[in-house]
Amino acid sequence: MNHQTTFPKNFLWGGAIAANQAEGAWEEGHKGLCLADINEYQENIPLEKKGNREMTTEEVMRHLSNVNGIYPKRNAIDFYHTYASDLKLLSETGMNSFRTSINWARIFPNGDEKEPNEEGLKFYDGLIDEILKNGMEPLITVSHYEMPLNLSLKYNGWANRQLIEFFVHYCEVLFERYKGKVKYWILVNQINLIAHESYNHLGILADKVENLKEAKYQGVIHEMVACAQATKIAHEIDPSFKIGMMLCDWIGYPATCKPEDVFTAMKANQMEYFYSDVLLRGKVPAYALRFFDDQKLHINISDQDHEDFKNTADFLSISFYYTKIIDAEGYLSGNPDKKNPYLKANPWGWAIDPLGLRTTLNQYYDRYQCEIIIAENGFGMFDTLTEDYKIHDDYRIAYLREHVLAIKEAIKDGVEVIGYYPWGPIDIVSCSSSEMVKRYGFIYVDLNNKLEGSAQRYKKDSFDWYKKLVLSNGEEI
Repeated sequence: MNHQTTFPKNFLWGGAIAANQAEGAWEEGHKGLCLADINEYQENIPLEKKGNREMTTEEVMRHLSNVNGIYPKRNAIDFYHTYASDLKLLSETGMNSFRTSINWARIFPNGDEKEPNEEGLKFYDGLIDEILKNGMEPLITVSHYEMPLNLSLKYNGWANRQLIEFFVHYCEVLFERYKGKVKYWILVNQINLIAHESYNHLGILADKVENLKEAKYQGVIHEMVACAQATKIAHEIDPSFKIGMMLCDWIGYPATCKPEDVFTAMKANQMEYFYSDVLLRGKVPAYALRFFDDQKLHINISDQDHEDFKNTADFLSISFYYTKIIDAEGYLSGNPDKKNPYLKANPWGWAIDPLGLRTTLNQYYDRYQCEIIIAENGFGMFDTLTEDYKIHDDYRIAYLREHVLAIKEAIKDGVEVIGYYPWGPIDIVSCSSSEMVKRYGFIYVDLNNKLEGSAQRYKKDSFDWYKKLVLSNGEEI
């Protein structure tokens, strides 16, 4: 039996962005408003309060009428108009794959139309053709915080079962349009983020439900039913399609070896595995049903839903940025955020833990025995553009190097990792805080948080490092 000791020859070396953080052009091409279009950048507020974790109808209306607010995702880095030159620049690294999302509101501006917006589809025709032209395998995310705002205001987002029909129809349009061009699909970005990216993900208005936590879990059940139905349709349209489900890796360590900490961490981790257990194993696990009972959450799952769940995904994709620790007292009291004293962190408090990536890859593979794609990994940091237009980001190279080494070790462990996609290979607007200066890229985009600047693109030192890594297929790390 051959033992894989290095990266496979057909390994997908890529880079990942999201439409809402890069494209801009928020009112062009008959696009409708999406949830990300009301993500406001606010200065001088605590990190933990940045982002739109929850939202009420009144808050949405405030954003829609706020003419003085700063909404960077509306214009972003103008990838809508610059994608040809940006992809050409990125292709110089040798990357053979590129992940982006399709903005749902470009295809169905209100979300509930019968017919798609042809102008939106034509834009993605050109984008996908350009990805292929540059020798890259497209990895397409169908839903990445770009739900049409109308589906939130009119239907209350995923809390409403009607969204299953709308989402499946949207998926079917894309599958038919791009069969033969797109093989790899992720249906929902980070489906387990129902706390950290509550409104951006599910579109549920807090004032329109009696129990927000219950509505979130009911909403994600609806979302998973839609994913399962869409997976069945995808395999009927093109049996060569590879349909992925995606988690934000939030598997936590016990804070100590105290049995209560170990048990609490195990229970917390189960509810992170819940989503992949449903979409990869095909059934709702008993631990989740007990969780709902213990939390007094009344979650409706029909017999047909259970039947739909049997249509399982083909691969697991994860985002990995940092690890967390869980102690019983803090977790049970609703204050779960504890710092790991053994790890350093970036300025946003994200613990740097490459060994944690190797650990989690082994755990996922032990559980699912399926191909795994690391769909996001990266190091957000403040970068400095020098007078001679250089960016010396040794800190980013060090972070990425250690994580690539961890992936290589996981492959030696027997884990079937088939792709690696550093997040934001070109600088884009931050998801959670709508900042531009929280940068991840190999390519610097000269814009500040108010999108002031030349918007010129400059290669960072990490660009050359990634190029050597890719061209050596992971041997020159």
